[in-house]
Amino acid sequence: MDKKGKPTHLLVIRLSAMGDVAMTVPVLQAVLQKYPGVKLTVLTRKQFFPIFSQLEGVSVIGADVKKKHKGLIGLWRLYKELKTYAFDAVVDLHNVLRSNVLKKYFALDRVPFEQINKGRDGKKALTRAKNKDFGPLKSTHQRYADIFAKVGFPVDLQLAGLLSRHRLSDQVLGIVGTDAKKWVGVAPFAAHEGKMYPLTLMEQIITNLNNTDKYKILLFGGGAKESALLDSLALGHENTLNMAGKLSFDEELQLISNLDVMLSMDSGNAHLAANYGIPVVTLWGVTHPYAGFAPFRQPESNALLSDREKYPLIPTSVYGNKLPQGYENVMKTIPVNRVLDKLSEILDQ
Repeated sequence: MDKKGKPTHLLVIRLSAMGDVAMTVPVLQAVLQKYPGVKLTVLTRKQFFPIFSQLEGVSVIGADVKKKHKGLIGLWRLYKELKTYAFDAVVDLHNVLRSNVLKKYFALDRVPFEQINKGRDGKKALTRAKNKDFGPLKSTHQRYADIFAKVGFPVDLQLAGLLSRHRLSDQVLGIVGTDAKKWVGVAPFAAHEGKMYPLTLMEQIITNLNNTDKYKILLFGGGAKESALLDSLALGHENTLNMAGKLSFDEELQLISNLDVMLSMDSGNAHLAANYGIPVVTLWGVTHPYAGFAPFRQPESNALLSDREKYPLIPTSVYGNKLPQGYENVMKTIPVNRVLDKLSEILDQ
């Protein structure tokens, strides 16, 4: 409660990317559980609104950074819109140029504005080629939680609740079906080549899963190019379905929340599934969980890593955008059988 006896109202800023936005959910859950009177309003991109649909006590505001809220004038317009909410403090989980401009605007009204410490020095030491300081850094989830502590709302993430499974709509059930097979989600894409398992090897995984006739393999991706590639992966496999382009984002989350396991790269789908407590098997190429982007509350053994003895520069960067010469095949050091064994271990429990 603030000094006037009203619920404290916090603005939480995280505009992109999808995985980073999804990683805010356990932290918001923890805040709401410990401080049920607090009001949270998240400023993010409109397409990410469904991520927060289960969080009672959370409102969402869209930032149209490509049109209405573009540039200094657009951000001033956004600030004027935000000012009407009379926020007690701002929790900036993004700390980029846009949010730094908003910080200056909020300073005009002396609204407390705390920003995430991204730990850039530690990440540089972890990813540099020479004298690499190879060791685990603070998780992004904890970095988010640290900022809430700065505005007076410390939380213990070990106590954070998970999201509940969604009820599946008739639209989703009409596509996926209602047989008794277990559902295996596969999200084979990532933003950068160095984080993607070779599609030839992924096809072997899908073929093996498909041929057991025990599972329904549901492929996730976005955009016309990815959808076409997923169609080719599903071709000839009667138990494999391409979900890309068939569902809204809200419906995709319904489906993800009902999976038996998700196989993903170091990418957004891993975090979406983890928020529901779905077992997530992640494949890591030139990135590494030590950078702090492991899915929430997943066993370390579910992260299958490329061979650092053969490729000692791993992690080459935090986001996977640096692919040194000779590192094009790092993911091939994760054998297909190792992935299948891990999936079977989870599915056969």
